[in-house]
Amino acid sequence: MFEELALGGLLFSPLVMFAPMAFALSCVSRLVLHKTGVYQKLWKVAWFEVGLFVCYLAIIIHFFGS
Repeated sequence: MFEELALGGLLFSPLVMFAPMAFALSCVSRLVLHKTGVYQKLWKVAWFEVGLFVCYLAIIIHFFGS
């Protein structure tokens, strides 16, 4: 299972590290989609962004979690 991160005597969840990584990937994907023009063809942009973030978070947890 996941181990906590110890910083200065405080224990943090591994999501403290995984969530910003997923957010950075989402921002890069958002920029690429906007530059290519695919962004305007999406029906519900906010739901797509949330789904993309969740998918990136799941992939990061899968690869870096163990």
